Amino acid sequence: MPAGRQARGPEGGLRAVVLDIEGTTGSLSHVRDVLFPYARARLAPWFTDNRGTAPWRQILDAVAAHTGAAHDGTSALALLEQWADADVKAAPLKTLQGLIWSGGYAAGELHGHVYPDVPPVLERWKAQGTGRFIYSSGSVAAQQDWFGHTAYGDLRPLIDGYFDLTTTGPKAYVDSYRAIAAELGHAPGDLLFVSDVGAELDAAGEAGWRTVAVRRPDDGRAAVPGHEAVASLTPLVHRPGPGQPDSAGAHIHAGGPEQ
Repeated sequence: MPAGRQARGPEGGLRAVVLDIEGTTGSLSHVRDVLFPYARARLAPWFTDNRGTAPWRQILDAVAAHTGAAHDGTSALALLEQWADADVKAAPLKTLQGLIWSGGYAAGELHGHVYPDVPPVLERWKAQGTGRFIYSSGSVAAQQDWFGHTAYGDLRPLIDGYFDLTTTGPKAYVDSYRAIAAELGHAPGDLLFVSDVGAELDAAGEAGWRTVAVRRPDDGRAAVPGHEAVASLTPLVHRPGPGQPDSAGAHIHAGGPEQ
């Protein structure tokens, strides 16, 4: 979670931008082809190596809270493996993946992928006084590791805060975006959410946020209906404030998907 509320950005400009990771700031294939298999292969060894420790007990407690039933190490591991195989966005799994990835980053076996436009855009937003936040299904710790170990160096100084399933709620829930807006202390119309997932953008739009969909050139998925789409973050710099025309002629969709 961010340390505190952000000051107002440039007069008439966006107060803050909240960014997704997979498919938006970083490669979707890197997550699916590198990070997920890395963690999946280490779920069982992690349970063996950490049995009886505080992190092990915390994962068991998280699984119990998520399912509403008590679990021992064997049943909890079986559930976590099922969730991993089905790519279930379950908070206990995301927490454990983050713990495993942290060891991989520390060992130099992993890095966080970001597209080349991301660092300069973050720098420009910072210079403009626009808040910069991340909202991902991955745990806050995993997000910090991702941006702390990139080919462009440690990008964490360019990010003001992080939100995840545990701190905020599911990404396709309208209330999650209302909670973020309240935490940041800004009107929803002064906030921009950028993602590659239509359900997330729809939820943010319903909460009154401005929204933009991302479809990277290496992303072969269909367009996201009801939301402006960009191929990089670069066009999003110097966007106008709510109700002001965009000098470049582009449009940020606000208030939910078009009907």
